Amino acid sequence: MATAKPQRSPAEIEDIILRKILLVTLIDSMERDSRVAYLELTAAEILSEGKELRLSRDLTERILIDRLSGHFPSAEPPFPYLLGCCRRAYEEGKKIMSMKDKSIRAEMESVVKQAKQLAVSYCRIHLSNPDMFPNWDSSGDSNNKSNLSPLLPLIFSEVSTSVDGFAGTSSSFVGESCPPGFLEEFFRDSDYESMEPVLKQLYEDLRGSVLKVSALGNFQQPLRALLYLLSFPVGAKSLVNHPWWIPKGVYLNGRVIEMTSILGPFFHVSALPDQTIFKSQPDVGQQCFSEISTRRTADLLSSFTTIKTVMNNLYDGLAEVLRSLLKNTNTRENVLEYLAEVINKNSSRGHMQVDPISCASSGMFLNLSAVMLRLCEPFLDANLTKRDKIDAKYVFNSTRLDLRQLTALHASSEEVAEWLSKGNSKKDDVSRQYSEGENRLLQSQEATSSGSNIDGSSLPSNKAMSKSSGEKARFPFICECFFMTARVLNLGLLKAFSDFKHLLQEQAPSPQVDQDIVRLEKEFESYSQEKLCYESQILRDGGLLQQALSFYRLMVVWLVGLVGGFNMPLPPSCPMEFASLPEHFVEDAMELLIFASRIPKALDGILLDDFMNFIIMFMASPEYIRNPYLRAKMVEVLNCWMPRGSGSSVTTTLFEGHQLSLEYLVRNLLKLYVDIEFTGSHTQFYDKFNIRHNISELLEYLWQVPSHRNTWRQIAKEEEKGVYLNFLNFLINDSIFLLDESLNKILEMKELEAEMSNTVEWERRPAQERQERTRLFHSQENIIRIDMKLAMEDVSLLAFTSEQITAPFLLPEMVERVASMLNYFLLQLVGPQRKSLSLKDPEKYEFRPKQLLKQIVNIYVHLARGDKENIFPAAITKDGRSYNEQLFSAAADVLDRIGEDGRIIQEFMELGTKARDAASEAMDTEAALGEIPDEFLDPIQYTLMMDPVILPSSRITVDRHVIQRHLLSDNTDPFNRSHLTADMLIPDTELKAKIEDFIKSRG
Repeated sequence: MATAKPQRSPAEIEDIILRKILLVTLIDSMERDSRVAYLELTAAEILSEGKELRLSRDLTERILIDRLSGHFPSAEPPFPYLLGCCRRAYEEGKKIMSMKDKSIRAEMESVVKQAKQLAVSYCRIHLSNPDMFPNWDSSGDSNNKSNLSPLLPLIFSEVSTSVDGFAGTSSSFVGESCPPGFLEEFFRDSDYESMEPVLKQLYEDLRGSVLKVSALGNFQQPLRALLYLLSFPVGAKSLVNHPWWIPKGVYLNGRVIEMTSILGPFFHVSALPDQTIFKSQPDVGQQCFSEISTRRTADLLSSFTTIKTVMNNLYDGLAEVLRSLLKNTNTRENVLEYLAEVINKNSSRGHMQVDPISCASSGMFLNLSAVMLRLCEPFLDANLTKRDKIDAKYVFNSTRLDLRQLTALHASSEEVAEWLSKGNSKKDDVSRQYSEGENRLLQSQEATSSGSNIDGSSLPSNKAMSKSSGEKARFPFICECFFMTARVLNLGLLKAFSDFKHLLQEQAPSPQVDQDIVRLEKEFESYSQEKLCYESQILRDGGLLQQALSFYRLMVVWLVGLVGGFNMPLPPSCPMEFASLPEHFVEDAMELLIFASRIPKALDGILLDDFMNFIIMFMASPEYIRNPYLRAKMVEVLNCWMPRGSGSSVTTTLFEGHQLSLEYLVRNLLKLYVDIEFTGSHTQFYDKFNIRHNISELLEYLWQVPSHRNTWRQIAKEEEKGVYLNFLNFLINDSIFLLDESLNKILEMKELEAEMSNTVEWERRPAQERQERTRLFHSQENIIRIDMKLAMEDVSLLAFTSEQITAPFLLPEMVERVASMLNYFLLQLVGPQRKSLSLKDPEKYEFRPKQLLKQIVNIYVHLARGDKENIFPAAITKDGRSYNEQLFSAAADVLDRIGEDGRIIQEFMELGTKARDAASEAMDTEAALGEIPDEFLDPIQYTLMMDPVILPSSRITVDRHVIQRHLLSDNTDPFNRSHLTADMLIPDTELKAKIEDFIKSRG
């Protein structure tokens, strides 16, 4: 029978466990494991102290120091050794769990715990002070060959998931697995001073690991590693105090911050292309969109989905990074400083031309846009309940963002400065709420602190100081976040829209000589890839667009709050808080709406009523928004929303069931039509036609809506001598100019056509001349097409409105102008020159002479029907340039052939007869009057004055209806260009009496 195995004492068990964990021995025993170190000197010291050669908890730290300080060639260097100690402690701890004796088990658990704590502690000491154990060559450390922190692979293994190395791209970062609980204990129980150098190296390594990584590379592991470090207070503090948190230096610019700050390279990860020297890998365009013409649709959609997925992972991760730092009152200020620095150093991204070397990439700012929108989510609720936290004074009192240099909605920089110096505001400056004592406290905090330890709950979150007074101003985080987001979106998302639009325009390179074909094909491929990268990251991300739309909904509701809410009419004077705000706040909202309106379903679920109200309130209010092009952009939004075709549109109710729309939309469109005549730009003459084209399309649609048509008729009645008369005047001016321009260009084009058709003569000409003449021909074609389309639109507008609104057309200052226009059109369409205007393919040029003739004749008839005082026939005949009684019968013949309504033809012929009679009567009157004295003649028209008035500045006498017609287009005295309005005219009663006597004497 075998003898029982002798029981080991607790001291023996302790010795065995510690030898296994620490891999040391105090007895030279031919140990086969080369990792086990024989501590000969330590053993001698212990013997000299009269103790047994046995490891115990009391000796653990001493043993550990001696092991790390000694030189054991075949043993592990300090870091892998200490890490191994932690791993072995964990394993021994698991074994101890099976011990039956509870008291021994508890004792051994304490031994293992102490050993593990010491190993972790000496890991910290070693990493923060590598020279403490000089006998070890750090280059021999397999984890340290690349000078990276040996902690990095451990953190990567801790945070790794199955999606790392997404889409088969660069492999994920690998390293040995981390002992359970090691990292948490390493960071959780540490002090800042000892950890600062360790974390400093870690953050630099993480930054380096994503420096040249694209959306298809492995940025996800480093991002999760960053988040992991920030979960520890010491990690957050160390990050914002890192010298590269906000890089310093005289050469600091937007690109430098992107490439050298710790967070910059994370924000640089993108699908968008970048400058060659900053290009990331793998190349997204090459990998997802090469040889696009041969790609299957399914492949393309798969690429779009991939990019959308990885980018949203990036957005979410970066938003979580900023959120975790913002929640901590000790690090919030540093985040705001970083964001402000990124914005301010990249303000030139708002310019037309952006220098890619000195500015951060579009990818960074698009990412930052998405992240800022995520930070705004808590205050973008449907009811916008937090909007009262947004303070317009931020624009003037914040020194964090330089907003005062931006173009304002209405106020000039001088007006803003004067207003601020007077303190002429509705609310007291927010900074005055602090007492002098509190200000002194803040200044002392400022002087003694880097700002990282400011508690946002009791001190200002932005350290802003009024530039004029030196006083502090505090703004809540929501306010800070709102204005920063507005700036980031302007420099990021909205700039990306603009870049994308230019890409689309550039994507059709003009064909050149044969040897350039290969280069052009490569160029086209490059453009295609770039376009699709933009499309995948912007157009295909409905969530990003919807978040941006929610932000700008808050923007417009907040702006309207500054002027008293959604009420019309607007207050007569614009509050300076509104007038001084950056113009791009509104412009960006409109650009986003235009962009989103062209993407299917992008507006689904978005509350558009507030945008509609905003547009109606401000599009015709130059006293509030000075820039006419910005107000015209609002019309462009409405044009995108306009229901088209017979099917109902999601936006139909905005036009047809919306109170402000029904009451003010037509009125304000008419007003803007007039205002846009003078924009102040050198291109104003051409710009107005494009803008009026958008307005005309809207007006034509609104005329079909009975409630809008009724409002329109009421406006025409009320504003017969106001805005409506101005509207008609410009409409007629444009019609004449556009048709005249088109007809002249047709003649020029036909000459060119004749030249080119004579092939023998044409081939004799030099190649350069033929090229120039061909280019001119195509240019003329485009001009005719555009001008003719606009002219047809204008005449159509006159035709359908004149059916129900005739009075303004028949006013003394308007009737002759209308008659002259109609006569001119009639002459061109049925006069002797008409055959010279015939085109092979008139539809190609939007030239529809039959339709145009019908509309012109309809206008004649409509005005004749409304002419109760029978003044229209005489006005027709006063036009000496185009009137010819034979044109009426010629037009009637054409109308009969093209099937016009017989009743219209009859009424038109009756009007022609009346005009002929009026002409005969006028000749008799002229003969009866004989020679008219010069003083009775209008100096502009040389016709007998019927109501003479004196111009107050030049003191010249003119006929009232002649000068009133002039004033419809130009508010100046035609003789000296001084300001003049109708109410300034002085009746010349004495001269009028003389004229009346003269007429009677010749009766």
